[in-house]
Amino acid sequence: MTMTPASGDGPFRCPHAGLCGGCTLMGLGYRDQLAMKQARVAALLKPFGRVEPIRGMEHPLHYRNKVHAVFAADRRGRLQAGVYQAGTHRVVPVEHCLIEDERADAILRTVLELARSFRYQPYDEDRRTGFLRHALVRAGRTETMLILVTAAPFFPNKNAFVKALLQAHPMLTTVVQNVNDRDTTLVLGRRDTVLYGKGYIEDHLCGKAFRVSPQAFYQVNSAQTEALYGLVGEMAALTGTETVLDAYCGVGTIGLTLADRCRRLTGVELNPQAVRDARINARRNGAVNALFVCGDAGRWMREQAVRGETLDVVLMDPPRSGSDEAFLDALIHMKPARVVYVSCDPETLARDLKRLTAGGYRVTRAVPVDMFPFTEHVECAVQLTRMQRQTQDGRQAKARWERKG
Repeated sequence: MTMTPASGDGPFRCPHAGLCGGCTLMGLGYRDQLAMKQARVAALLKPFGRVEPIRGMEHPLHYRNKVHAVFAADRRGRLQAGVYQAGTHRVVPVEHCLIEDERADAILRTVLELARSFRYQPYDEDRRTGFLRHALVRAGRTETMLILVTAAPFFPNKNAFVKALLQAHPMLTTVVQNVNDRDTTLVLGRRDTVLYGKGYIEDHLCGKAFRVSPQAFYQVNSAQTEALYGLVGEMAALTGTETVLDAYCGVGTIGLTLADRCRRLTGVELNPQAVRDARINARRNGAVNALFVCGDAGRWMREQAVRGETLDVVLMDPPRSGSDEAFLDALIHMKPARVVYVSCDPETLARDLKRLTAGGYRVTRAVPVDMFPFTEHVECAVQLTRMQRQTQDGRQAKARWERKG
């Protein structure tokens, strides 16, 4: 495990602990948090072999580069900003957060002050009235983006508002208005209007440059992302001759960090804005061997298998719900030599590993990575190697594939 943070092992004191519900492990010292996460992953992955020691952070505070605030009215009708209390739609006002980027926190405090002075009204979910719904900040290493989510496209006094905001925070490189006029729990709507700057930020990971648009997925912990991607590179064990799939690829971060080590890279992602960013990122980084496809990973994988295409290495980073049956069955059918599975949920990881090991794979490495200190979440990178023998479950998966074909 990584040594304790320079600022001490904790536990750290947060005035919002027990109210917002975001940091359920704030009362534990950091060593104890790592030990708890290690034990959880080891127990879930015990059927598949040994789990290596968790990779923790040296400085586990203020790591979140994406910060979200929701607007609401207090009992006196005054505008406030904060986070939803866990399991509710009650807003807990938060001005300082121990895990959020301090620059982002400062920007959100200014947004609240200015919104009050401009007399903007918060959106009321029940009455469907009001203007401001959410604010999000993406703080890159050199560029910062603010996204203001409004219930309607008309933005009163927007030029004066943005000017005052930039005077207070000249490090802001772009400001975007996102319009979400739907009755939904989703934060972002479909329409973006650039109020200032270029409408996206550029960030650097593992020596590569990445464009990140308002709606694209991007890892929230930059330091640990580099540690995680380093592990993925080790597990992929590329020699320069391989055909590689980067499934659920987002803006292409994992695949593009490895593109210069393989013969051909294909990324598949459902979010069209992320795919656009991935294609731009490929050109920006000179990855002429990279192709990014917009579509469902399971459907794409099955189409490739039907055509008789082959893959040498599959990198997969699915959502919290894990992969789906179509993707895993197609992967088993195509028989890549190695699979590197990056998971943010050990439970769904264990479920999918059961299917993959039944289909002829063996877990050869498993390493937890603490991407989210002070929360119960834990990331894990797993290397699987193709074996020759399938279990009865694997033969059933093959029969299921053949019936679908």
